[in-house]
Amino acid sequence: MARLSIGILSLTELSVSAAIHLLFAFYILSSAMASDLFQVLTDCLRLNVVKLGTGGKEEDSKEKVLVLEGSPPPPIVLVHGIFGFGKGRLGGLSYFAGAEKKDDRVLVPDLGALTSIYDRARELFYYLKGGQVDYGVEHSLQFGHLQFGKIYEQGHYPSWDEHHPVHFVGHSAGVQVARVLQQMLADKAFTGHDTSEDWVLSITSLSGALNGTTRSYYDGMQPQNGRLLKPICLLQVCRLGVIVYDWLDAAWLKNYYNFGFDHFRMGWRWTGISGLADLLSNNTGPFASQDWIVPDLTIQGSIKLNSGLRTFPNTFYFGYATKRTKKVFGLTVPSSIWGIHPLLVIPVLQMCHWRFPHGVPPPHKDYRDEDWQDNDGALNTISMTHPRLPVEHPSFFVVDDSKCHPLQPGIWYYKIIKADHIFFVLNRERAGVQFDLLYDGIFQRCRKHIFRSSTPILPDDTAISDPHYSQTTEVGDQGTDKRSDQMPCPQIPA
Repeated sequence: MARLSIGILSLTELSVSAAIHLLFAFYILSSAMASDLFQVLTDCLRLNVVKLGTGGKEEDSKEKVLVLEGSPPPPIVLVHGIFGFGKGRLGGLSYFAGAEKKDDRVLVPDLGALTSIYDRARELFYYLKGGQVDYGVEHSLQFGHLQFGKIYEQGHYPSWDEHHPVHFVGHSAGVQVARVLQQMLADKAFTGHDTSEDWVLSITSLSGALNGTTRSYYDGMQPQNGRLLKPICLLQVCRLGVIVYDWLDAAWLKNYYNFGFDHFRMGWRWTGISGLADLLSNNTGPFASQDWIVPDLTIQGSIKLNSGLRTFPNTFYFGYATKRTKKVFGLTVPSSIWGIHPLLVIPVLQMCHWRFPHGVPPPHKDYRDEDWQDNDGALNTISMTHPRLPVEHPSFFVVDDSKCHPLQPGIWYYKIIKADHIFFVLNRERAGVQFDLLYDGIFQRCRKHIFRSSTPILPDDTAISDPHYSQTTEVGDQGTDKRSDQMPCPQIPA
């Protein structure tokens, strides 16, 4: 009877979660279509006015950032997270809620919404540099998709090199895309291009999935391995929906939103009815080969990913960790239900009480369930501060900006702010004045506080070599680092 009750409760929870996600997706899609229709009507009216005033001559579009005139500042590249989208999708809806309008040189690439971190990093390179996306021979054979993808006749930043670097600002999984790309640049992983890690001037993590999330297990990843899906879960519902969506291969739908699996050729023209059956039964496709993003977001997947990623001594790193929980009598609870997006209310509650199942070995020797209870509804706060697993990277917890020293490369500066996971994306009005404070601070730092000298500036030796500081940093109940009062605080505009 107890087992039956648990099963009914689980199915009820799954149904509610699926309904909430579908309603939110419908809201976003309908908003995009309404915006697109409004834009079409506006363009028609504007076109009539232009024809009347200029005899039918129209000015050229200035969609791309001008990057080759004089010595302009490096562009800021905003990299979206899971289920995200770039400029031109969803009827012009902005994933970053219009933050890209705060600076004249901001790029917002449209990468795969559910493709793996690796595939998205490859796509991001060719989006900037130009050419046909090359996923690599070995990777393509291993995961069963085409080696080559989309063609960019002209890159959005063709002059990109170590003398013309970029700033990356990644939300959620987007920061891992930027980190993997920088490692690829350091490893000279792009045929025909002499790359280096110095092509990246700074990386800013905004609610970044730097060390994975326990949310992935609630949604359906098996905690035993962090790679396979449970038979009945929210991610299975998502998998089936994505397969049908891609198999239909409706051009008008994909113009609005694309999950990014075109290189798997899942459409009916390529697979037919029998191919659809194979996809649904998980015999073929990205979910069968595990070449999609959620396995990269488990703690095990993040450890595997991070084991090959470095924090480079000539690049600046910043992290904004978000938190919507607090401690009450030793228990972790949501800090304010009214301050949490409806999509994230249940996830915040669940993540407050996550425990690795009895008998399942923890993903890392230093892992403790209680360290991973504070969260923002999608990611654990401890995961968002800086790379910690499998080894901790140099970092500073920022307490008082006014007393901070000049910025140094090779160190992860991080702050903890009270917000949920989508507070600073999609809905600018919801964040209010905090939206402007956050993005103005990030853009101002990129333009006024980050400089690269001819000789790499190494971090303060005491910050790197302190044996106590190399241990796992503990985040206190009020979002303060227990060791932060013992070391200097570098500047990081908020």
